[in-house]
Amino acid sequence: MTAARDTQLYLFRQRLPRKPYATYDLKDGIHVRSVEFALRARYIQANGPTHRYWLIFDIDRAGATLDWYDRDCPAPSIVATNPENGHAHLFYGLDIPVRTAPDASQKALRYAAAIEHALMLKLGADASYCGLICKNPLHDYWQVACFEPEPYTLDWLADYVDLSAYSSKKRLPDYGLGRNCTLFESTRKWSYKAIRQGWPDYDRWLEAVTVRAHAYNHKFDTPLPLKEVDHVAKSIAKWTHRHMSAATFAGYVERTHTSSVQA
Repeated sequence: MTAARDTQLYLFRQRLPRKPYATYDLKDGIHVRSVEFALRARYIQANGPTHRYWLIFDIDRAGATLDWYDRDCPAPSIVATNPENGHAHLFYGLDIPVRTAPDASQKALRYAAAIEHALMLKLGADASYCGLICKNPLHDYWQVACFEPEPYTLDWLADYVDLSAYSSKKRLPDYGLGRNCTLFESTRKWSYKAIRQGWPDYDRWLEAVTVRAHAYNHKFDTPLPLKEVDHVAKSIAKWTHRHMSAATFAGYVERTHTSSVQA
């Protein structure tokens, strides 16, 4: 247990964003802080906007520290428990972080999202937990336990859940990483058509894509953090503006027409 604790808490510290959101009390709101300040706060942001190092689950019931065992779930890397009510956050550290930016492998992102959602159901975790802020396991207010010293592969976690309901053609549930998949797909498909309506300059195009991405995000019961949405919008806007112009589109149409005539 001591070896697992030392390993996982060191890893948690090393993987923190450079300027995470943090707060001493959720009632006071959350603010971007330096790592040095955030480490002293009770609540902290564990994952940045482009990579998911930890799958984190919110268990709002007494006995959350250990009842993952009774549910035949994998041993958490870290558990941070509220000493007053027994509720806890369960952390599963990943050996290779899941990239959530638009240039990531969508197949890998969907796989991770399906595992995350299936594990949430099996753990009986709070489906409305947004995942931005978690109990800081480096703060001495929480009762902290570490069970699994080795970081998980996605395949290892997948062994504990049934993924048969998560078809590659189905829209993923609007939970955790599933929201990233849906936001990217919705915004990307819209952008391919919208950019042809006037071929705007980059600044106007970035603004339009950002507005559209935030509109899609607001449809989620639990929206993604604004920074993540901005990052998705900027990546899509840059790619489409660079690769889809009036000239390139005209060339594509001409090539398609020539090919059809020759056929």
